[in-house]
Amino acid sequence: MGRLAGKTCLVTGAARGIGASIAEAFMGEGARVIVTDIESELGTKTAKRLGTAFEKLDVAREADWDAIAVKYPALDVLVNNAGVTGFESGELVHDPEHVTLETWRAVHHVNLDGTFMGCRYAIRAMREKGEGSIINISSRSGLVGIPGAAAYASSKAAIRNHSKSVALYCAQQGLNIRCNSIHPAAILTPIWEPMLGDGPDRDDRMAALVKDTPLQRFGQPDEVAKLAVMLASDEASYITGAELTIDGGLLAGSAASPGS
Repeated sequence: MGRLAGKTCLVTGAARGIGASIAEAFMGEGARVIVTDIESELGTKTAKRLGTAFEKLDVAREADWDAIAVKYPALDVLVNNAGVTGFESGELVHDPEHVTLETWRAVHHVNLDGTFMGCRYAIRAMREKGEGSIINISSRSGLVGIPGAAAYASSKAAIRNHSKSVALYCAQQGLNIRCNSIHPAAILTPIWEPMLGDGPDRDDRMAALVKDTPLQRFGQPDEVAKLAVMLASDEASYITGAELTIDGGLLAGSAASPGS
């Protein structure tokens, strides 16, 4: 019997990266997992590799969530993982002075509105049983300011706060539905590949990107997945409204020795 045996779990943005690792880890613990993503082809391949179901889901579209609610009216675990940085369109200027309103809204529409609608669906899908776990993937960027990615940082900070509101609401309702946020820093997913490249200086580039991280390395998607498994399981039955960082010690402060 796995730690998630008998639980139905839905993971958004699960075609690749952290989402795919979470889906795989959940299945390894005996869960029934629904892989969802906006990318149908890659999502289908991931679901097939894992031996589970795939559903196309654009988290920013209310109609897509309505369709999920009809098909999966009962749920034990939801992981709101899908998100965007805003840089995908090629617009690289995201500082507070120059980011466009269009880009600002687009990032919040996916990251924040998508998480809001996911939480709303999950509460309704978990209400009859009266228990469940909602896990929202925020970011280290949701805890500190990021001048060059103002929209992304703002959206991730809002996810952190909304997770607490959901946790308190469910507790007030007498529901044992827990809601927590995970805040990863530099996790080695495909999003980093354009910056790392595949040339002879790849290792030097990697080292430069994590030079301020006390553990001096990237985190791995499966390390985030292990944390998600714990929050999804009954082992975390008294954890709600919490924020858990997974950042190699980055937010703990400086790892420098006194006097250095």
